[in-house]
Amino acid sequence: MVMSVQFQLSSCLWTPNSPSPQFSGKSPPNRGRFSTSSLAATPTLSSQSPTIQIIGNNTFDGNLGETDLWTGIDTDLYHWTKALRPVQWFPGHIAKAEKELKEQLKLMDVVIEVRDGRIPLSTTHPQMDLWLGNRKRILVLNREDMISTADRNAWAEYFTKLGTKVVFSNGQLGMGTLKLGRLAKELAADVNVKRRAKGLLPRPVRAGIVGYPNVGKSSLINRLLKRRVCSAAPRPGVTRTLRWIRFGKDLELLDSPGILPMRISDQSAAIKLAICDDIGEKSYDVDDVAAILVQMLTKLPTVGRDVLCKRYKFHVDSECGKIFVEKLALHLFNGDVHQAAYRILSDFRKGRFGWTALERPPR
Repeated sequence: MVMSVQFQLSSCLWTPNSPSPQFSGKSPPNRGRFSTSSLAATPTLSSQSPTIQIIGNNTFDGNLGETDLWTGIDTDLYHWTKALRPVQWFPGHIAKAEKELKEQLKLMDVVIEVRDGRIPLSTTHPQMDLWLGNRKRILVLNREDMISTADRNAWAEYFTKLGTKVVFSNGQLGMGTLKLGRLAKELAADVNVKRRAKGLLPRPVRAGIVGYPNVGKSSLINRLLKRRVCSAAPRPGVTRTLRWIRFGKDLELLDSPGILPMRISDQSAAIKLAICDDIGEKSYDVDDVAAILVQMLTKLPTVGRDVLCKRYKFHVDSECGKIFVEKLALHLFNGDVHQAAYRILSDFRKGRFGWTALERPPR
């Protein structure tokens, strides 16, 4: 049976001049004001799962600056996630790995933090700075091949201004790995200088590779070593134990499981983790995540609604992601919304809408 959907489209749009409602808990970014009618718009579905608050004007205005565009997306995403079941994922092996990692950090000369280049802010652990202290750090933005040149340049400029050494890499093809290995040795070169001064023999530099699940840590190590020594697969939670690996005579690498906070307080970040497949699938509703992805992509001038419609060879007037997913289900999957949602997420992850980041640096 095909699910019926009813939306009050007239109350689904955000307007810059509408009165601001009262919010409880965490406040959204101060980037616009929302009408109370838009927050109350709730679709009627035969499913019992939570529904997305459909707000925001998905039309790109060329007169808006790029900063306004991205801050507008962030603001809308905050509200879209408010009505959803919270995304939380913390398998038992992560708690054990986190405890072991904190102990191993004491042995590290340099820490290599790997993030997903599509969502660099959402793939940093809130406790990472506290754990690392004054240790030397290299930031790796992996999946360079999955973002545009403009995305890459924006993040390179941002981290350069922060004084952070950043390497862009593609763990699948090995781009950036030589630079990473060389930089790790350079940063930790003073380790053996100090040892010799104390009359000790030199030892390999110890570099720990840390980061969220499925950001490409193990693939990066395999490319550095030019052989498969770490299990790697395109899904979170494959690596479950810590392991030191020798890289030539001068470098030892620690491969560690993906580490997530026990509770993800930023649900906008959690949705981005789900979209990019950096969190366990059981933690989120695929239909809702796909609908939010559609609404994000329609706002981006590099994608837009026309690209989505052209990809699936149908037209939809609505700016609502749920309606888009349901229409795709009718068009290609005999009304199976779940299959349609999977297709949209899979196509994004494979770059079928063009490669684009879902975050830009804050201003």
